[in-house]
Amino acid sequence: MSFSPDDFRLRATDLDDQDTLFPFRERFHIPQHNGSDVAYFCGNSLGLQPKSTAYLFEQELRDWAKYGVEGHFQAESPWFSYHKQFAKPLGAIVGALPEEVVAMNTLTVNLQLLMMTFYRPTQDRFKILMEAGAFPSDQYAIETLVRLMGYEPENAIIEVAPRESESTLRTEDIIAQIEAAGSELSLILFGGVQYYTGQFFDLPALTQAAHKVGALAGFDLAHAVGNVPLQLHDWDVDFACWCSYKYLNSGPGGVGGAYIHERFANNEKMPRLAGWWGQRERDRFQMRKGFIPEPGAQGWQLSNAPVFNMVAHRASLDLFDKAGMNALRAKSLIMTAFLEEMLHAIPEKAFQILTPSDPQARGCQLSLLYAHSGKETFDRITDNGIIADWREPNVIRVAPVPMYNTFMDCVRLAEALNGSIA
Repeated sequence: MSFSPDDFRLRATDLDDQDTLFPFRERFHIPQHNGSDVAYFCGNSLGLQPKSTAYLFEQELRDWAKYGVEGHFQAESPWFSYHKQFAKPLGAIVGALPEEVVAMNTLTVNLQLLMMTFYRPTQDRFKILMEAGAFPSDQYAIETLVRLMGYEPENAIIEVAPRESESTLRTEDIIAQIEAAGSELSLILFGGVQYYTGQFFDLPALTQAAHKVGALAGFDLAHAVGNVPLQLHDWDVDFACWCSYKYLNSGPGGVGGAYIHERFANNEKMPRLAGWWGQRERDRFQMRKGFIPEPGAQGWQLSNAPVFNMVAHRASLDLFDKAGMNALRAKSLIMTAFLEEMLHAIPEKAFQILTPSDPQARGCQLSLLYAHSGKETFDRITDNGIIADWREPNVIRVAPVPMYNTFMDCVRLAEALNGSIA
């Protein structure tokens, strides 16, 4: 196959014309380069800003100015219950019951809180299994947690690495490690989508394997939520957490989210670190001793909702509700495959694609591993209005996001990479 820009441009034009999600692009601010829209492929790191965000911020500012403290109950969207509006749309995105999810805190705070609930080591069952090379927050969180519980990481943490000369993990190898750990395994904690390679792990298979040996299954969905189809409740996942600033387009440092299966979420005896916003709502303001959790995942809240941190989340989830995850995933499969086809057609390329070729084993991210000149290539495409993501030591990550990217964006990226071969 040869790289034929004219052919790919014609196909991209047709695909964009047929794209029912194309109008959603107009609902986002697209960064500019020399007066024109960039081709933005960095939604796996920070999503774009919905245009409705500014209006919603202004509404909250007006309500704060108008009502002061009374805005907790009299604002257009009362601050006391602001977090509740996210339960239904988040449940639809992650495949959970509304009472199983809550928007709160930030990703790593939620990860630490949930592991304090679900990692209950005993003398015989104390090990945690995770992927080797997990995102640093996960590595640090688990390392410090096992030390806090009195264990040494080298004894308590099992890391599963790809086979020699392979870049991604085989599901059978992960399950084999789970089975080998057996009765010593307390918990598995995996990413939903691996941040570096873009691999979408088989979450139901991993959950089932963990449960079979008596362990619990938790997932960091930072790179999965809003990107790939999830059915956490039906897959019997025990707990999960995520950020909202990547595919959920909720701004830098945007509010995180948590999922807790209903069998735990509605058990008020579950151990947890508590705060007053997790207290039973009807007597929260009585300020008395004795923690009685609000039913569901809301019982893990610590503090009242950071409303201004949640405004962009509201704007973005409104768009997800209108677009629907099924439609987004359908476009993502076509768009990522189209980009992959063009990348394979580039002659004498200096990269290989780390991300699995199986569409069901990836989201929209493709990770390009460079043998040489990777950073120079990255800098050149950046200078030409292509916004991607560089990861040391030698990977360019690109993510065609179905909510706002176009097929012509993909052509621009491929042409830039084709023209920047060293």
